[in-house]
Amino acid sequence: MNKTLYTLAALLFSTAASAADITVKVEYNGNSAVVTIPSEASSWVTCESGTSAHVKLVQSSTTLTNPGEIIYSLSGQSDAGEFYLTGEYKATIQLNGLTLTNPDSTAIHIKNGKRIKVSMAANTVNTLADGTKDESSKGCFHCKGHTEFVGKGTLNISSNINHAIYSKEYVEIKNCTINVTGAKKDGIHCGEYFLMSSGTVNIDGVEDDGIQVELKDSVQTGQTLNHEDEDSGNFYMAGGTLAISNTGSYCIKTVGSISITGGTQNYDTSNILDYSETGISSVKAGQQGQNAVYDLGGRRMPNGALLPRGIYIVREGDRTRKVIVR
Repeated sequence: MNKTLYTLAALLFSTAASAADITVKVEYNGNSAVVTIPSEASSWVTCESGTSAHVKLVQSSTTLTNPGEIIYSLSGQSDAGEFYLTGEYKATIQLNGLTLTNPDSTAIHIKNGKRIKVSMAANTVNTLADGTKDESSKGCFHCKGHTEFVGKGTLNISSNINHAIYSKEYVEIKNCTINVTGAKKDGIHCGEYFLMSSGTVNIDGVEDDGIQVELKDSVQTGQTLNHEDEDSGNFYMAGGTLAISNTGSYCIKTVGSISITGGTQNYDTSNILDYSETGISSVKAGQQGQNAVYDLGGRRMPNGALLPRGIYIVREGDRTRKVIVR
Protein backbone atom coordinates (compact mmCIF):
# COMPACT_ATOMS: atom_id res chain seq x y z
CA MET A 1 0.00 0.00 0.00
CA ASN A 2 2.73 2.42 0.98
CA LYS A 3 4.70 1.49 -2.13
CA THR A 4 1.63 2.19 -4.28
CA LEU A 5 1.14 5.59 -2.66
CA TYR A 6 4.83 6.41 -3.13
CA THR A 7 4.68 5.43 -6.79
CA LEU A 8 1.55 7.53 -7.33
CA ALA A 9 3.11 10.53 -5.58
CA ALA A 10 6.25 10.19 -7.67
CA LEU A 11 4.18 10.04 -10.85
CA LEU A 12 2.20 13.16 -9.90
CA PHE A 13 5.41 15.02 -9.05
CA SER A 14 6.99 13.98 -12.35
CA THR A 15 3.93 15.14 -14.29
CA ALA A 16 3.84 18.51 -12.50
CA ALA A 17 7.56 19.03 -13.01
CA SER A 18 7.39 18.23 -16.73
CA ALA A 19 4.46 20.63 -17.16
CA ALA A 20 6.44 23.36 -15.43
CA ASP A 21 9.39 22.76 -17.74
CA ILE A 22 7.53 23.11 -21.05
CA THR A 23 9.40 25.60 -23.25
CA VAL A 24 8.15 27.20 -26.46
CA LYS A 25 11.07 28.62 -28.45
CA VAL A 26 10.88 31.68 -30.69
CA GLU A 27 14.02 32.43 -32.70
CA TYR A 28 14.03 35.67 -34.70
CA ASN A 29 16.07 36.14 -37.86
CA GLY A 30 15.37 39.38 -39.74
CA ASN A 31 11.89 39.32 -41.25
CA SER A 32 11.15 35.77 -40.15
CA ALA A 33 10.93 33.71 -36.98
CA VAL A 34 11.01 30.02 -36.20
CA VAL A 35 8.48 29.03 -33.54
CA THR A 36 9.02 25.62 -31.97
CA ILE A 37 6.11 24.29 -29.93
CA PRO A 38 6.89 20.97 -28.21
CA SER A 39 4.27 18.24 -28.29
CA GLU A 40 3.63 18.74 -24.56
CA ALA A 41 2.39 22.26 -25.31
CA SER A 42 0.59 21.62 -28.60
CA SER A 43 -2.78 21.25 -26.87
CA TRP A 44 -2.48 24.70 -25.29
CA VAL A 45 -0.35 26.87 -27.58
CA THR A 46 -0.92 27.68 -31.25
CA CYS A 47 1.01 29.97 -33.58
CA GLU A 48 -1.16 32.16 -35.82
CA SER A 49 1.66 34.04 -37.58
CA GLY A 50 3.39 31.33 -39.59
CA THR A 51 7.04 32.22 -40.19
CA SER A 52 6.51 35.99 -39.91
CA ALA A 53 8.68 37.94 -37.47
CA HIS A 54 5.43 39.46 -36.16
CA VAL A 55 4.87 36.44 -33.94
CA LYS A 56 1.39 35.84 -32.53
CA LEU A 57 0.85 33.00 -30.08
CA VAL A 58 -2.45 32.01 -28.50
CA GLN A 59 -2.39 30.12 -25.22
CA SER A 60 -5.72 28.30 -25.28
CA SER A 61 -8.10 28.12 -22.33
CA THR A 62 -10.52 25.64 -23.92
CA THR A 63 -9.16 22.69 -21.94
CA LEU A 64 -10.12 22.19 -18.31
CA THR A 65 -6.59 21.18 -17.32
CA ASN A 66 -3.99 23.78 -16.42
CA PRO A 67 -0.78 23.28 -18.46
CA GLY A 68 1.36 24.63 -15.65
CA GLU A 69 4.03 27.26 -16.25
CA ILE A 70 4.87 27.47 -19.94
CA ILE A 71 8.14 29.25 -20.74
CA TYR A 72 8.39 31.30 -23.93
CA SER A 73 12.08 31.62 -24.79
CA LEU A 74 12.82 34.53 -27.16
CA SER A 75 16.16 34.86 -28.92
CA GLY A 76 17.71 36.22 -32.12
CA GLN A 77 17.35 39.55 -33.89
CA SER A 78 14.72 41.38 -35.92
CA ASP A 79 14.29 45.02 -36.91
CA ALA A 80 10.74 44.34 -38.13
CA GLY A 81 9.10 42.02 -35.64
CA GLU A 82 7.10 41.68 -32.47
CA PHE A 83 6.00 39.15 -29.87
CA TYR A 84 2.28 38.99 -29.11
CA LEU A 85 0.86 36.50 -26.60
CA THR A 86 -2.72 36.11 -25.48
CA GLY A 87 -4.11 33.62 -22.98
CA GLU A 88 -5.42 33.03 -19.48
CA TYR A 89 -2.60 31.18 -17.69
CA LYS A 90 0.48 32.35 -15.84
CA ALA A 91 3.54 32.32 -18.07
CA THR A 92 7.25 33.10 -18.17
CA ILE A 93 8.77 35.18 -20.97
CA GLN A 94 12.47 34.38 -21.10
CA LEU A 95 14.65 36.91 -22.90
CA ASN A 96 17.59 34.88 -24.08
CA GLY A 97 19.77 37.24 -26.11
CA LEU A 98 16.94 39.03 -27.92
CA THR A 99 17.18 42.17 -30.05
CA LEU A 100 13.71 43.12 -31.24
CA THR A 101 12.34 46.27 -32.86
CA ASN A 102 8.77 46.75 -34.01
CA PRO A 103 8.79 49.77 -36.35
CA ASP A 104 5.00 50.01 -36.16
CA SER A 105 3.96 49.37 -32.56
CA THR A 106 4.69 47.50 -29.33
CA ALA A 107 7.71 45.17 -29.37
CA ILE A 108 6.36 42.76 -26.73
CA HIS A 109 2.62 42.72 -26.05
CA ILE A 110 1.29 40.30 -23.43
CA LYS A 111 -2.51 40.38 -23.57
CA ASN A 112 -2.93 38.19 -20.53
CA GLY A 113 -4.31 39.33 -17.18
CA LYS A 114 -2.44 36.74 -15.11
CA ARG A 115 1.00 36.89 -13.53
CA ILE A 116 3.70 37.22 -16.21
CA LYS A 117 7.31 36.62 -15.22
CA VAL A 118 9.86 38.28 -17.50
CA SER A 119 13.16 36.48 -16.98
CA MET A 120 16.41 37.83 -18.39
CA ALA A 121 18.65 34.81 -18.93
CA ALA A 122 21.94 35.04 -17.05
CA ASN A 123 24.72 36.99 -18.80
CA THR A 124 22.51 37.98 -21.75
CA VAL A 125 21.87 41.47 -23.10
CA ASN A 126 18.40 42.02 -24.54
CA THR A 127 17.19 45.10 -26.42
CA LEU A 128 13.64 46.24 -27.21
CA ALA A 129 12.51 49.27 -29.24
CA ASP A 130 9.31 50.40 -30.93
CA GLY A 131 8.28 52.63 -33.82
CA THR A 132 6.11 55.68 -34.20
CA LYS A 133 3.12 54.60 -36.31
CA ASP A 134 0.70 53.16 -33.74
CA GLU A 135 -0.32 56.07 -31.53
CA SER A 136 -2.64 53.79 -29.52
CA SER A 137 0.31 51.76 -28.23
CA LYS A 138 0.82 52.12 -24.49
CA GLY A 139 4.43 51.03 -24.37
CA CYS A 140 7.36 49.29 -25.99
CA PHE A 141 6.69 46.49 -23.49
CA HIS A 142 2.98 46.14 -22.67
CA CYS A 143 1.52 43.64 -20.21
CA LYS A 144 -2.16 43.39 -19.30
CA GLY A 145 -1.50 41.54 -16.04
CA HIS A 146 1.00 41.42 -13.18
CA THR A 147 4.60 41.79 -14.33
CA GLU A 148 7.60 40.41 -12.45
CA PHE A 149 11.04 41.22 -13.90
CA VAL A 150 13.65 38.72 -12.71
CA GLY A 151 16.90 37.03 -13.75
CA LYS A 152 20.57 37.93 -13.96
CA GLY A 153 20.61 39.39 -17.44
CA THR A 154 20.09 42.89 -18.85
CA LEU A 155 17.20 44.55 -20.67
CA ASN A 156 17.76 47.75 -22.67
CA ILE A 157 14.48 49.35 -23.69
CA SER A 158 13.21 52.58 -25.27
CA SER A 159 9.94 53.88 -26.69
CA ASN A 160 9.26 56.35 -29.47
CA ILE A 161 5.47 56.26 -28.89
CA ASN A 162 4.56 56.11 -25.21
CA HIS A 163 5.95 54.48 -22.06
CA ALA A 164 9.01 52.24 -22.23
CA ILE A 165 7.42 49.68 -19.86
CA TYR A 166 3.67 49.58 -19.29
CA SER A 167 1.94 47.14 -16.96
CA LYS A 168 -1.77 47.47 -16.26
CA GLU A 169 -1.22 45.87 -12.88
CA TYR A 170 1.76 45.74 -10.51
CA VAL A 171 5.47 45.69 -11.39
CA GLU A 172 8.04 43.86 -9.27
CA ILE A 173 11.79 43.88 -9.95
CA LYS A 174 14.36 41.44 -8.59
CA ASN A 175 18.02 40.75 -9.49
CA CYS A 176 17.91 41.86 -13.15
CA THR A 177 19.25 45.03 -14.78
CA ILE A 178 16.84 47.28 -16.69
CA ASN A 179 18.12 50.26 -18.68
CA VAL A 180 15.43 52.61 -19.97
CA THR A 181 17.25 54.71 -22.54
CA GLY A 182 14.37 56.97 -23.56
CA ALA A 183 10.58 57.27 -23.79
CA LYS A 184 8.00 59.71 -25.12
CA LYS A 185 6.22 59.42 -21.77
CA ASP A 186 7.14 57.44 -18.61
CA GLY A 187 10.06 55.09 -18.17
CA ILE A 188 7.95 52.63 -16.16
CA HIS A 189 4.18 53.05 -15.83
CA CYS A 190 2.11 50.61 -13.80
CA GLY A 191 -1.05 50.18 -11.76
CA GLU A 192 -1.67 48.71 -8.29
CA TYR A 193 1.88 49.09 -6.92
CA PHE A 194 5.61 49.09 -7.77
CA LEU A 195 8.10 47.00 -5.77
CA MET A 196 11.88 46.84 -6.24
CA SER A 197 13.63 44.40 -3.93
CA SER A 198 17.01 44.05 -5.72
CA GLY A 199 18.70 44.52 -9.08
CA THR A 200 19.51 47.70 -10.98
CA VAL A 201 17.21 50.11 -12.81
CA ASN A 202 18.59 53.03 -14.83
CA ILE A 203 16.12 55.47 -16.38
CA ASP A 204 17.42 58.31 -18.54
CA GLY A 205 15.97 60.72 -21.08
CA VAL A 206 12.21 60.16 -20.64
CA GLU A 207 9.86 63.00 -21.54
CA ASP A 208 7.46 62.52 -18.61
CA ASP A 209 7.96 60.68 -15.29
CA GLY A 210 10.70 58.21 -14.49
CA ILE A 211 8.28 55.88 -12.69
CA GLN A 212 4.54 56.46 -12.32
CA VAL A 213 2.18 54.29 -10.26
CA GLU A 214 -1.58 54.57 -10.66
CA LEU A 215 -4.59 52.60 -9.40
CA LYS A 216 -6.28 49.81 -11.29
CA ASP A 217 -9.62 50.52 -9.60
CA SER A 218 -11.18 53.67 -8.18
CA VAL A 219 -10.89 52.63 -4.53
CA GLN A 220 -7.57 51.99 -2.80
CA THR A 221 -6.99 48.83 -0.78
CA GLY A 222 -4.03 50.40 0.96
CA GLN A 223 -0.94 48.28 1.69
CA THR A 224 -1.77 44.63 2.27
CA LEU A 225 0.14 41.71 3.79
CA ASN A 226 2.61 40.36 1.21
CA HIS A 227 0.86 42.71 -1.28
CA GLU A 228 -1.79 40.06 -1.94
CA ASP A 229 -4.58 41.66 -4.02
CA GLU A 230 -3.10 45.08 -3.25
CA ASP A 231 -4.27 48.08 -5.25
CA SER A 232 -2.74 50.99 -3.38
CA GLY A 233 -0.90 53.05 -5.97
CA ASN A 234 2.15 52.76 -3.70
CA PHE A 235 5.87 52.70 -4.56
CA TYR A 236 8.16 50.41 -2.53
CA MET A 237 11.94 50.13 -2.68
CA ALA A 238 13.63 47.66 -0.34
CA GLY A 239 16.92 47.05 -2.17
CA GLY A 240 18.90 47.38 -5.37
CA THR A 241 20.02 50.51 -7.18
CA LEU A 242 17.65 52.98 -8.81
CA ALA A 243 19.07 55.79 -10.97
CA ILE A 244 16.81 58.32 -12.70
CA SER A 245 18.00 61.33 -14.70
CA ASN A 246 16.87 63.74 -17.41
CA THR A 247 13.13 63.40 -16.89
CA GLY A 248 10.55 65.76 -18.32
CA SER A 249 8.57 65.68 -15.08
CA TYR A 250 8.95 63.81 -11.78
CA CYS A 251 11.49 61.10 -11.02
CA ILE A 252 8.76 59.18 -9.15
CA LYS A 253 5.03 59.95 -9.09
CA THR A 254 2.42 57.87 -7.32
CA VAL A 255 -1.27 58.00 -6.52
CA GLY A 256 -0.44 56.35 -3.19
CA SER A 257 2.63 56.74 -0.99
CA ILE A 258 6.36 56.27 -1.50
CA SER A 259 8.16 53.89 0.87
CA ILE A 260 11.95 53.48 0.70
CA THR A 261 13.46 51.06 3.23
CA GLY A 262 16.68 50.08 1.48
CA GLY A 263 18.78 50.18 -1.64
CA THR A 264 20.62 53.02 -3.34
CA GLN A 265 18.77 56.04 -4.72
CA ASN A 266 20.63 57.91 -7.46
CA TYR A 267 18.12 60.58 -8.40
CA ASP A 268 16.84 63.92 -7.19
CA THR A 269 14.88 62.79 -4.14
CA SER A 270 13.16 66.18 -3.96
CA ASN A 271 11.67 65.64 -7.41
CA ILE A 272 9.07 63.09 -6.35
CA LEU A 273 5.32 63.35 -5.85
CA ASP A 274 2.94 61.24 -3.80
CA TYR A 275 -0.59 62.42 -3.20
CA SER A 276 -1.85 62.72 0.37
CA GLU A 277 -5.28 61.21 0.78
CA THR A 278 -8.30 63.41 1.38
CA GLY A 279 -11.74 61.79 1.59
CA ILE A 280 -14.91 63.87 1.16
CA SER A 281 -18.51 63.07 0.29
CA SER A 282 -18.83 65.35 -2.72
CA VAL A 283 -16.99 68.06 -4.61
CA LYS A 284 -17.59 70.32 -7.57
CA ALA A 285 -14.75 71.24 -9.88
CA GLY A 286 -13.71 74.83 -9.43
CA GLN A 287 -15.12 75.13 -5.90
CA GLN A 288 -13.34 75.84 -2.61
CA GLY A 289 -10.60 77.87 -4.27
CA GLN A 290 -9.48 74.97 -6.44
CA ASN A 291 -7.76 76.09 -9.63
CA ALA A 292 -8.30 72.84 -11.51
CA VAL A 293 -9.50 69.27 -10.98
CA TYR A 294 -8.36 66.34 -13.14
CA ASP A 295 -9.30 62.68 -13.27
CA LEU A 296 -6.60 60.00 -13.20
CA GLY A 297 -6.52 59.98 -16.99
CA GLY A 298 -5.37 63.62 -16.97
CA ARG A 299 -8.68 65.07 -18.22
CA ARG A 300 -9.69 68.37 -16.65
CA MET A 301 -13.15 68.42 -15.11
CA PRO A 302 -15.50 71.26 -16.17
CA ASN A 303 -15.86 74.06 -13.62
CA GLY A 304 -18.97 73.61 -11.49
CA ALA A 305 -19.47 69.98 -12.48
CA LEU A 306 -20.54 67.65 -9.66
CA LEU A 307 -17.95 64.92 -9.70
CA PRO A 308 -19.00 61.27 -9.47
CA ARG A 309 -17.37 58.89 -7.01
CA GLY A 310 -13.71 58.32 -7.77
CA ILE A 311 -10.22 59.74 -7.36
CA TYR A 312 -9.20 63.16 -8.66
CA ILE A 313 -6.11 65.32 -8.71
CA VAL A 314 -6.56 68.88 -7.48
CA ARG A 315 -4.11 71.60 -8.44
CA GLU A 316 -4.10 74.72 -6.25
CA GLY A 317 -1.43 77.10 -7.46
CA ASP A 318 1.84 75.19 -7.25
CA ARG A 319 0.38 72.56 -4.89
CA THR A 320 -1.13 69.24 -5.96
CA ARG A 321 -3.19 66.86 -3.85
CA LYS A 322 -5.41 63.86 -4.25
CA VAL A 323 -9.14 63.95 -3.52
CA ILE A 324 -11.29 60.84 -3.11
CA VAL A 325 -14.98 61.44 -3.72
CA ARG A 326 -16.90 58.75 -1.86
